[in-house]
Amino acid sequence: MHTDQHEFDIKCEWGLNGIEALAPYTDVFVIVDVLSFSSAVDVAVSRGAVIYPFNPNTDAIDAFAESVGAVVASPTHSSEFSLSTGTLVNIPSSTRLILPSLNGAVLSLATGSVPTFAGCLRNAQAVAQAAQQIGQRIAVIPAGERWTTDSTLCPSLEDWIGAGSIIEHLRGSRSPEAWAAATLFRDARRKGLTGLLRSASSGKELIAADRLADVDRAAEYNVSMCAPRLIDGAYQMPAASQSDQ
Repeated sequence: MHTDQHEFDIKCEWGLNGIEALAPYTDVFVIVDVLSFSSAVDVAVSRGAVIYPFNPNTDAIDAFAESVGAVVASPTHSSEFSLSTGTLVNIPSSTRLILPSLNGAVLSLATGSVPTFAGCLRNAQAVAQAAQQIGQRIAVIPAGERWTTDSTLCPSLEDWIGAGSIIEHLRGSRSPEAWAAATLFRDARRKGLTGLLRSASSGKELIAADRLADVDRAAEYNVSMCAPRLIDGAYQMPAASQSDQ
């Protein structure tokens, strides 16, 4: 199968298989998990936190936390730190937080030695600019969700839109997949990002869990100048990045 998009500068493909297919022809990965991993990373890192992605299906999270001097995010969306961005808006600077996620975190851990950023609607332009300072061949990876029946990849509207929002700011030749994502984003922006995210399947799930504010915060476009980069296993803010939030 001709799935590597090698002849194009800007690429877009879904999930772990997308990372594997595009890695040989990629200078930079951007992981997009709008609801909620990438948005949570942006909110936390923009406030000076350091975020360790973690696969929740693996063991020894407590031992890992001790080894890096970090606290573990709560699996529930309470007043403790969690994937809910509402729990992160006041996170103290320099907090080291382990953030388990089946989608965004797992993908972040799969990019190997390729420079990797966490991107979302909130920081689309900042991440695009930071990525192109590293290399021209950029792969934007929408995370998608997991079907509850068999845990296979379920493409999600918000991640496709989020990927397109970043691609829209990238210079270079676009694969058809990247072009489609950018086209979807432009149309979504005209229709209204907040309304679309609220009505998307993942948005409705979060709203039913009393997380409407998280959905609306994730729908904010280019409100952050933070470009969280994965360095030594943790997303953190390079010295030149700052938030205007």
